[in-house]
Amino acid sequence: MKKNALALMSAIVLAYIAGQSCNTGSEKSGSAETVSAFTAEDTALWKIATNIFKPLPPLEMDLESPLFKLGEKLYHETALSANNQMSCNTCHQVKNFGVDNEPTSPSFDGSARGERNSPSSYHASLHIAQFWDGRAADLIEQAKGPILNPIEMGLKNEKEAVNRIKAIPDYKALFAEAFPGVKDPITYHNIALAIAEYEKALMSPAPFDAYLQGDLSSLDEQQRKGLKIFIETGCITCHTGVNLGGHMFQKFGLVKGPYWEFTGSEREDVGRYAVTNNEADMYVFKVPSLRNVEKTWPYFHDGSVADLGKAVKIMATTQLGRDLSNEQVNDIVAFLRSLTGEIPKHIASN
Repeated sequence: MKKNALALMSAIVLAYIAGQSCNTGSEKSGSAETVSAFTAEDTALWKIATNIFKPLPPLEMDLESPLFKLGEKLYHETALSANNQMSCNTCHQVKNFGVDNEPTSPSFDGSARGERNSPSSYHASLHIAQFWDGRAADLIEQAKGPILNPIEMGLKNEKEAVNRIKAIPDYKALFAEAFPGVKDPITYHNIALAIAEYEKALMSPAPFDAYLQGDLSSLDEQQRKGLKIFIETGCITCHTGVNLGGHMFQKFGLVKGPYWEFTGSEREDVGRYAVTNNEADMYVFKVPSLRNVEKTWPYFHDGSVADLGKAVKIMATTQLGRDLSNEQVNDIVAFLRSLTGEIPKHIASN
């Protein structure tokens, strides 16, 4: 089974690379001058990369719309927690790339901690599903969870959440504007819908996006070297597309396991199996996006590893059966830093 997995990974990598040998027309017209300033090897790598990864799409939404403004306020609303001190932003801090940098996040009263690391809310709208185990289909369903979770925001039920929002005078007009013509717009579903609308704007274009669009100088020499190693090692088996992850599920410890022997995890999490009860989903988790990974430590579903280089080495071993040298790890980490974007102006200025 493990040999078959490795063979498949190798085939995927070779297919990507071989497929580019005759693909000479993929350059965008506006990028030819930038590309031509680099070596043939640099250009070949860029062509391969543009077939494996995609830049972030342009943000095409009205940041002044009533629904967006409502969602922005609700995302930061502490009245949605039992002690009036916690909001979505407590664990998913928008000015900190959507994370709190905690292994697992504390509950509203500090009496307990969640069992899994709080993933970044940035680029979450591009994921195949939400939460590490994919139990929520979309952002709306995801937003409904933490508010009623006893070890997160701690409200008893949807009615309590709605009543708390109705008790704040400003929200009457805000909901009426966001949901025109609706007789009673302050509902739990609409609270979640508005939060999800705000989260769709949490995008942070990075140097790697400029690289994919033809500006090869956006990555320095070590980062381009790290990109090449990232591809050839087989990391692209899971980390591809616009998010470099987030689009599939995979077993942690696919080639070498169990995973906790490598991460030092205190708890053996069964992953998606808890949702599906399917033995094939044992220790399976959603593949995380690598965007802003330099800033979203600690790593893995339980936040068990704080160092990015160590996380890279563990992934190579457990998922690919590869033992990377320190130089290779350092080069990959350099590449991963090119995925660090800028906090968007509409977030930074608020």
